[in-house]
Amino acid sequence: MHLSNQRDYFGHQIIPKMKKHIKHINAFAIGLILSGSMTACVDLTETNTNPNGVESTAVHPNLLLTTILSNTATSEVNLGFGDIAGVMQHTQKDAWFTGHNNYEWSNQSWTGNYSILADIKMMEQRAEALELPFYEGVAKVMEAYHFARIADLWGDAPYADAVSGDQGGEQFLLPAFDSQQAIYEGVITELKEANDLLAALGTFEATPQDILFEGNVLKWRQFANSLRLRLYLRISEKMPEMASQGMQEILNDASRYPIITVASDDAAIAFPGGTSANSWPSNTEFDGSNGSNYRRIKMCATLVEVLQSLNDNRISLWAEKVEVPIVIDETLPAGTDKIIDGKRYIAADIAAEKTVDTDPMYVGIPPAVSNIPSEYNLNPTPGQQSYNPHVSFINERYTAPSGPLLKARLLSAAEVHFILAEATLSGLVNAGSAKDHYEAGVKASFEAWDLENDFEEYITGEAAFDTSLEQIMTQKWIAAWTASTESWFDYRRTGYPELAAGPAAVRSVLPVRFYYMQDELTINEKSANEAVSRLETTQFSQADDKNSAWSKFWLLQGTGKPW
Repeated sequence: MHLSNQRDYFGHQIIPKMKKHIKHINAFAIGLILSGSMTACVDLTETNTNPNGVESTAVHPNLLLTTILSNTATSEVNLGFGDIAGVMQHTQKDAWFTGHNNYEWSNQSWTGNYSILADIKMMEQRAEALELPFYEGVAKVMEAYHFARIADLWGDAPYADAVSGDQGGEQFLLPAFDSQQAIYEGVITELKEANDLLAALGTFEATPQDILFEGNVLKWRQFANSLRLRLYLRISEKMPEMASQGMQEILNDASRYPIITVASDDAAIAFPGGTSANSWPSNTEFDGSNGSNYRRIKMCATLVEVLQSLNDNRISLWAEKVEVPIVIDETLPAGTDKIIDGKRYIAADIAAEKTVDTDPMYVGIPPAVSNIPSEYNLNPTPGQQSYNPHVSFINERYTAPSGPLLKARLLSAAEVHFILAEATLSGLVNAGSAKDHYEAGVKASFEAWDLENDFEEYITGEAAFDTSLEQIMTQKWIAAWTASTESWFDYRRTGYPELAAGPAAVRSVLPVRFYYMQDELTINEKSANEAVSRLETTQFSQADDKNSAWSKFWLLQGTGKPW
């Protein structure tokens, strides 16, 4: 058998689907398999044969690793630069905006996560069979990453019996939903096992397929242990003793449990930019809509105003200045509206009719400002194809397919230091000074964006530490630019930064979870409905009933957060 010439997200050769291998991706796919077996006397193991495939027992783990990592990168950017950036008010859209700005979500699917998990399981099985502990350890880390992400987003979900559809039987084809608590406990254990397994290998394994750390074993261990810190903090309100002991164990033995502490060790994957599939999603080079995927994304006023109040130069890397500033001139006759020397001068009566932002540098669109956000700030060309010169586009670097700062950021040194700053401030751990970790977190973010020369002036100015949790969480939120998913989880847990839903949003508060998909509720009805029954309705669940983006799962129940 020969491998196909198909290429993955990063241009590397990938392995086709395995013969006779059925993955659990979602219940809808399973339902198709079941219905097919009931309506025709066909041997599915024969019809599912790929003539260009390769037997699963002949696969080397390195043929799966690149695809696993690249698909993970895609998944994270699609969230953190996509609709969650709208939730967390980093960006807003002025066209095709309802999901981004207003939370008008359809059923977000976990198919992608479970598809990646199926590849991870195959890689782990082959690593065990071939006695390749590096790949086994990496598989455990990535498996923990994706199962934790599923629990973060949906709550209860298939875990123990997931991605085992090839074993047959209802237990695996229609798996039970494990509790959110059990998933977190399981993946934390798995991350500890991964660290111990990798610790026996030294510091480096020559692995060109490893597009994350290039076979650097130490960096994989740092990633695993930093993920544990993230998850311990995640559950700290519900399981404070486990969280405290687990975090302290890591911090007490740096040689056994190394963590990410400098930006050069960030878990981040760059985009090659050779095709539409492996380029930054808002790029214009491969954009069939003449650049509208970039043009419809604007800075959110919430982030712009915080950055400006702090004299934070990261705004120059993330945003474009307004092309045509607006000037309100009260001396002009009523109705005057004209452009002179690149500025738009308007009379006071025009400004009185609508909200006008006259900032000459950066202007963001307020969150869910209206049902026609393209009209904001007197846009002369409102509508789906608008080009608003009076608000800030995201930086032009995001029109490129690739670049040194265009990365999928899975976990950073900045995040780790902010975790430790919060945990120290709250007394959860003894980890030195909250101020030192706060400053180290800000510095790591500046270094990641090549602004290290701006750090000293910044940290002694408006960003100087004031000992508050709100300040730590605000800086962590800022540092999560293009990776805002994690800041959403922090907001749910702490209520910081204090964000208000806009007037056009479908609820008056921010959502806290994803809906379970309708196909899961239909096909895997018993398990899915049991999970729904464990959700807690709130005053904002409304017509959604329990399966609502405003219902609370275990992690938030009884905490009073974020609202």
